[in-house]
Amino acid sequence: MTDRDVFEYALLRVVPRVERGECFNAGVVVYCRARSFVGARTHLDEGKLSVLDPAADVAGVRAALRAVEGVCLGGDAAGQAAPDDAGRRFRWLIAPRSTVVQPGPVHTGLTTDPEAEVERLLDLLVR
Repeated sequence: MTDRDVFEYALLRVVPRVERGECFNAGVVVYCRARSFVGARTHLDEGKLSVLDPAADVAGVRAALRAVEGVCLGGDAAGQAAPDDAGRRFRWLIAPRSTVVQPGPVHTGLTTDPEAEVERLLDLLVR
C-alpha cells in the first residue's frame, strides 16, 4: 500500500456581482501539511463570466486569479505572504471575503501526490 497524506482544498469562485450571489468555479487551491505543499491552478471561462456580467472586468478577474497562484508559489510572487509557510498562505487564501474571486468551503481527501490533485480537481470541478 502506498503512503497517502491528508490534503485540504477549496474551490475559487468568481462572483461577478456580489449582490446577486451568482458564481462559477474558476480554480482550486490545495494544501498538504505533511508535504508542506500549497498550490493553485485556475481556469477562467470568459463565456460564463460575460453571461453573468457583460460588463465584468475580465483583466481584473484574471489578475485576481493569478495573484492566488502567486501566493501559492511563494517567493516574490507571494508579495506580503512570501515569508509565510505553506499552511499560513493556504489559510490566508481561504479566508472569507466579499470580492469578485472568493474561496468556497474547505474539503479534505487523501493523496500520494498533492501536485497531481491540483490538476485532477481542476479538471473535475472547474473545466
